[in-house]
Amino acid sequence: MAIHEHEADRRILFKAGLGAAVAAVVGTELAFPGAADAAPSPEFPWIIDCDSWGARPPSSPIQITGNTTNKIILHHMAFPNVTDYSREHALQLAKDCQNLHMDTNGWADTGQHFTVSRGGYVLEGRHRSLETLVTGEHQVTAAHCPGENGNAIGIENEGTYITQTPPRALLDSLVHLCVAVCRQFDLKAWDIFGHWDFYTTDCPGIAFYAEFPRVRSRVLTAMRTPHRDIPDRRWPDIWRFVDGPVVEVAQYLLVNAGYDLVPDGVFGYDMNAVVADFQAKNGIPVDPDATFDRATWDALVPALHQSDTGPSVSALQLMLSRKGYSDVAVTGTFDHETTKAVRRMQLLHGLIPTGRVNLGTWCAVVGGSVREAFRF
Repeated sequence: MAIHEHEADRRILFKAGLGAAVAAVVGTELAFPGAADAAPSPEFPWIIDCDSWGARPPSSPIQITGNTTNKIILHHMAFPNVTDYSREHALQLAKDCQNLHMDTNGWADTGQHFTVSRGGYVLEGRHRSLETLVTGEHQVTAAHCPGENGNAIGIENEGTYITQTPPRALLDSLVHLCVAVCRQFDLKAWDIFGHWDFYTTDCPGIAFYAEFPRVRSRVLTAMRTPHRDIPDRRWPDIWRFVDGPVVEVAQYLLVNAGYDLVPDGVFGYDMNAVVADFQAKNGIPVDPDATFDRATWDALVPALHQSDTGPSVSALQLMLSRKGYSDVAVTGTFDHETTKAVRRMQLLHGLIPTGRVNLGTWCAVVGGSVREAFRF
């Protein structure tokens, strides 16, 4: 398996022994060779642990990250949409997934932390994921999303959801699992994202992604989170170890702000200095990881409406076209098709369908969540 560029950077830093300053930036990883597999959990008896589904032992020691878990990333498995909803099928699914990840991808173990079958069974993925869920302190370092493997809990959902939505049993169990993860790791319903928000992929699928506002709302309700606690916007916090379409959007927006960048979706070394300069000029604390926090996004995205032109319009069209609005072309001109797609996106997220792009619409387009999308 080829090592992702930024994953290689992180490993080199630790191999070089650059000390606590580096650890504070990229997080630490602690190996526990020979540790026993997690036993069936009395706290979460509905999660089928690795021993119970017959997992192979990992090919190398499982790592525990020292990073703070700050999000959940949802995936679809790109497996067939089977109609066998039995427990036996779910156990075989977990085995098939582990075999694929170890034998074909070359990973040490199953890539994700947890798996949800179409029949609604929840299974532990990577070894020790259940154990660390119980403690809720530091998560297992996974392999489900480069740049986020030490920060995000990865949940795979059986099936392919580009044109079809997941069955009710899967969605019900996914919500139950997300609530457990949120409670244990002190996350919120608005900390749920899709894989393609942080990586170039068709996962979690257009149809499944359209269900995210409902999934987040159900998690919010189950957690009894007061409406007043919902932030106006929760942006995807891309940083210097993440590549993908959202990075390309950021690059277009930085070009629009006057910086010399090539929008290619790769968070290269050249972006670190650019982001630092932009943050400094806008009175935003300069982040050592070049993280796009709320203040950075809010300062970067411009208001847009029909007939506008430029790199920021290209950024908007790029994300709309990737998220199912196939009639939108990346032309840099805010045309009629772009306006229609913006209105549909606004309706999906509970925003007033004006066709104009403000902060809330931008946040929804790039994969974040907005207060208006949470429905009780």
